[in-house]
Amino acid sequence: MKRIEAIIKPFKLEDVKDALAEAGITGMTVSDVKGYGRQQGHSELYRGAEYVVDFIPKIKLDLIVSSENVDSTIEIISNSAKTGKIGDGKIFVSSVEKVVRIRTGEEDEEAI
Repeated sequence: MKRIEAIIKPFKLEDVKDALAEAGITGMTVSDVKGYGRQQGHSELYRGAEYVVDFIPKIKLDLIVSSENVDSTIEIISNSAKTGKIGDGKIFVSSVEKVVRIRTGEEDEEAI
């Protein structure tokens, strides 16, 4: 089992969610996050005053998938979140030792 964390632009969330659902990948946690990478924030003008936005709003997706589905899940997220512009995001993959469904006590593959 693998944990996939994807940081994407907020307006791409529905595209990613729909693409994952079409592929039969269900279940994710979505969080509003802020951060920056190479874009290093940007300047904005508000009521005549310029100010710097250091942290850019993003969406973080957390998914747990079986090891066999990792590559296809990454491809789906990448294709549906891509705009071709700086700040499209990143995908991180890590191993998951154990999963337990609280309601039923199911473990590991049965729990996802």
